[in-house]
Amino acid sequence: MTDAPRRLWTKGQVMVAIGFVMLAALLAIVILGPVIAPYSPSKTSPGSLAGPSAAHWLGTDSIGRDVLSRLIIGGRGTLLITVVAVAIALAAGLVLGLVSGYVGGRVDQAIMRVLDVVFAFPVFLLAIAVVAALGPTLQNLILTIAIVYTPTLARVVRGPVLSVKRWDHVEAARSVGVGEFAIAIRHVLPLVVSPILVQTSLTLANTIFTVTALSFLGLGPPPPDPNWGSMLAEARQFMELAPLTVIGPAAAIVFASLTFIVLANGLREMLDVGSR
Repeated sequence: MTDAPRRLWTKGQVMVAIGFVMLAALLAIVILGPVIAPYSPSKTSPGSLAGPSAAHWLGTDSIGRDVLSRLIIGGRGTLLITVVAVAIALAAGLVLGLVSGYVGGRVDQAIMRVLDVVFAFPVFLLAIAVVAALGPTLQNLILTIAIVYTPTLARVVRGPVLSVKRWDHVEAARSVGVGEFAIAIRHVLPLVVSPILVQTSLTLANTIFTVTALSFLGLGPPPPDPNWGSMLAEARQFMELAPLTVIGPAAAIVFASLTFIVLANGLREMLDVGSR
């Protein structure tokens, strides 16, 4: 008798595939936003808080703007802030975590003590304080998000580096005269990619919530550019009259965050050898 056929897809692969499909749909809507949006996000119509119709699929807001158009265009701003801020935090976290873990000693202690100060504050409260101090501009919001998430990413990099730098192949490279910088980049960093990918996906999900929450409180990019957080803030008082003005941006926030959470969990299943 022949052995039972092997599964073509593991759980992790299925989750990653679903996550990439969700991400592709999200990016397609965001990138093609100006083309597929029915109206300009600032264009008003005579009917305010109108229900769904052939002209306005999700209705209109309190001053007659098309909710669907603002939802599509608003996603561009929200995801732009999210991706750029996390990219900066990832770059800073990689450098700080790699230097801290590989060099060790006083350098490690100095870097980690500074990061501990930032890490000691709740992320959202720290973000509110920094944005309020610097001002609610696009650049300041991106800088704030990068600052508050850098310590988490640096810690994720530092942990594996402390272990990997003692492995035999690293010692062998050092014994044949390979420079420390080359060892760190070529022999240590590639082996800590797995936790970095997982944590980056989770950070993207968390950042979406942080960005929209700050915008909801009036600390996001100023009008007239729409974003999901400010749309929720504007629509909350009309929720009973026009529920779609709230349901639309709320569903978009959940979908975008869930996309990166599914990717993170799938990557963890695929890349974590111990879980197989």
